[in-house]
Amino acid sequence: MNKQILVTKPFLPNIQDYHQKLLELWQSRVLTNNGELSQHLEKQLTEQLGVKNLSLINNGTISLELAIQALELKGKIITTPYTFIATSNVILLKGLEPIFIDIEDNGFNLDPELIDEVKDKDVSAIMPVHVYGLPCDNDSVGQRAKSKGLKVIYDAAHAFGIKKKGESILNWGDVSTLSFHSTKVFHTFEGGAVVCQDIAIKNKIDQLRNFGYEAGVDIVTLGTNGKMNEVQAAMGLALIPYLEEIISKRKHWFNFYVEQLSEIQGIKLMSIPPDLDYNYSYFPILVKSGFPLTRDELFICFQEENIFPRKYFYPLITDFSLYKGYKILSKHKIPNARKIADSVICLPLYPDLNEDDVSRVCEVIKNAESREQRA
Repeated sequence: MNKQILVTKPFLPNIQDYHQKLLELWQSRVLTNNGELSQHLEKQLTEQLGVKNLSLINNGTISLELAIQALELKGKIITTPYTFIATSNVILLKGLEPIFIDIEDNGFNLDPELIDEVKDKDVSAIMPVHVYGLPCDNDSVGQRAKSKGLKVIYDAAHAFGIKKKGESILNWGDVSTLSFHSTKVFHTFEGGAVVCQDIAIKNKIDQLRNFGYEAGVDIVTLGTNGKMNEVQAAMGLALIPYLEEIISKRKHWFNFYVEQLSEIQGIKLMSIPPDLDYNYSYFPILVKSGFPLTRDELFICFQEENIFPRKYFYPLITDFSLYKGYKILSKHKIPNARKIADSVICLPLYPDLNEDDVSRVCEVIKNAESREQRA
């Protein structure tokens, strides 16, 4: 059987690099509670990403929860059904309710124009997602948020290091949150961060991630345990010197796919805006009506060749049993999100791929295309 190719694999530094960081940990005997490694990583990432304030968190989901709590949101939050389940789960976990609006036509992100159609007075915020790292229309989202008096939390789980016109998109909105899960471009095994412009919000996030302590002697707010431990921070510090290599290799395989697949009828590729410094985190394709197989038939072809891409994101959040009762903007429903969810496949993309691997992935698609010609 052919070698197994998974949709992603985590990049790991030279083990000696990580070992060196662990030696520091062994010497200090500080394993958590904002130790020196965490402080060092927080400072390095703030500089690396070009942001003003960054707080390390133990995972991306808790990062979103803390953002909601720090902004003191109530009632309902406008968000997208085309995202990972964590985006909407945190809304429920914090006692709020999601209102789902459709994504843009010919895009992957929340459609800002549909925000105008939400008349619910209980809405306190908008939570867009930079899907696959492609930036939302921040100008349109921001204008509407300002006119309605709403806060904006960007779920930027896919957007590590991405800049638009030279500016980090993590600086948008009131808060942006990151995921450092092992499948991401940059990881700390599990992990995350909250980015904000306002130092008062950062101070509140830092307090909330540490149970709500003030000066270590009093609990002044209902916090949680959201601290990143030193073992996680050690991995992050060991990976930072490899970031250029990681993104360069991802870009190479991304462009290889584009060269091999751009002329195949019925396969639509994601395009990257020219003003974007991208991180090449995903390579989604859309299987359209002009292709001889359906998306699900092509997906089976991959599995038969021991290749395991992902239908990312499928199904839509609104199709999960838990979310059947929550509001979808009734005037428009979500036809664009459904169209994308029913046609998307994310192909394997990670630094350790080789040309044989990527060629095998492309051959599955090319062989499926040629079926029609042979028939």
